[in-house]
Parts: sequence; C-alpha cells; structure tokens
Amino acid sequence: MSSEHSHDTETSRAEDTHRRGLKGPAPDERPHPEGRRNSQGIRIDPEVEAEPEVREAVLSALVLNEPGVLARASGLFARRQFNIESLTVGTTQDEEYSRITLVVREPEPGIEQAKKQLEKLVPVISVTELTEDAVRRELALIKVDGEHPDQIAAVADMYDGTVVDASAEAITIEVTGTSTTIENALDTFERFGVREIVRTGTAALEAGANATAKHWPDD
Repeated sequence: MSSEHSHDTETSRAEDTHRRGLKGPAPDERPHPEGRRNSQGIRIDPEVEAEPEVREAVLSALVLNEPGVLARASGLFARRQFNIESLTVGTTQDEEYSRITLVVREPEPGIEQAKKQLEKLVPVISVTELTEDAVRRELALIKVDGEHPDQIAAVADMYDGTVVDASAEAITIEVTGTSTTIENALDTFERFGVREIVRTGTAALEAGANATAKHWPDD
C-alpha cells in the first residue's frame, strides 16, 4: 500500500471519528453536580452558598463617661449595618465610667467584627461578650385599658409587676425581667387592650464574682 493511500485512510478515519464524537457515557449516566451557577456561569457549591447561622450576643463595653459616647457607638453600628436588638448605657460604681450593653443578632463573623469595631472607639476601655449565664434584665412600662383593674392587677402579680399609674381609662404596669418574661407579659396584657409600651433594652452583668469588664484603667 502506498504511503499516499495510507495517509488518506488515516485522514478518513479521523474525520469519521470527529463526526461521530468520542465514545462516552450516555446522558443519563453522566454525573450532575449540585448547586446553581452565578452570573459568570461558575457553579456554586451549596455548602459554600449557605448562609451562616445567626446568633444573639450580648456585648458589654466599659467607656469613659463622656457626652455623646452613646451616639458615637450607635452611629458606628448604624454605618456598619449591624442588627442591634437593644442598646443601653448607664454609669457604673465609678462615675467616671459608663457601661454600654448591646444585644446584637449577627452571623459569627459579624459578631467578632462588631466587637473589634467597638474597641476602636476612643472612649472605649474594654469590650466583653457576656456568657450564657450572665444576669440579664429589662424593664417595660405597659399601658392598658383600665376597664378591668382587678384582672390587670392579678396579671401584674403573675409577672412580679407593679401598677405605677392608674385611672378609670388606663392603667400602667411596670414589669422587670428577662426579655422572655417581658415578651410573655406583653402577650398576656394584650387581652386588656395595650395602648402604649416602652422598653429599656437589656442591662447585663456576668454572674457570680466574674468581672464583666476585662480590665479597668487602673488594673
């Protein structure tokens, strides 16, 4: 067989293979990767795409008792778009210092970032994320219709609440406790017709002899 004829045969076989395609698995036998594709056509791993779990954290910041410190802290969190559940501030046993208590709901990376951002504020001395067994309390004033004073007083007793104002038209009850206690009290008082509510937000300290602040300036 001449070399020219052999070359023509190989060329013909190559062209035939190209037309028929390479042998491979049938369409129903091919693997189908999970996950959708993004705008660039890249497939996204479902585990990577899943949103991180959101959790609630209580942050306690010891700060210098300066005018505007609360506004600076709240402005910082607003700019970073953190999810703040409550934000309170008050003086400590030393009038030179105040304690800011924040309750935030964020994914894990966001909570760590919130602590770092808060620590960067000039008047902030120490930032601590409180433990699960920390003592947490909130105060609420609940104003309801005054048509059933005896029943309202009975419900107030259920939550260790106190009637702080009463008239023929409306009764105001003060309730102090955990956020869960406040929520349950609000649900119960709904039967009387809630007119107004005000809540202080969470104040918290570490339990037992554990220090809430990591350190004080003179430590």
